[in-house]
Amino acid sequence: MKKLLVIISLVASTIVFNSCGPSRYTVTEQPVAPVYERPVSPGPEYVWVDGEWRWHGGRYAYNNGYWARPKPQHHVWVTGAWVHTGKGYYWREGYWK
Repeated sequence: MKKLLVIISLVASTIVFNSCGPSRYTVTEQPVAPVYERPVSPGPEYVWVDGEWRWHGGRYAYNNGYWARPKPQHHVWVTGAWVHTGKGYYWREGYWK
């Protein structure tokens, strides 16, 4: 019984630690955002959600912004930003506030 509990706790620990991937990826220099034209708003109730950087394939890749309805209503979009640390820069994602 004791051996079974040890095995179960080791398996559970392995699953927990492997599922906790890096919370952020740091780079030495901020990538430059591409220039693109913002499309026309689909309606007055829409807000512009700025483009975001996503970690993909070992580097940051840019996803263009888009028009969206606030979620939940009457909230505003807080734009993501590059944050400088002693190790470099990481992208703090935007969110609804």
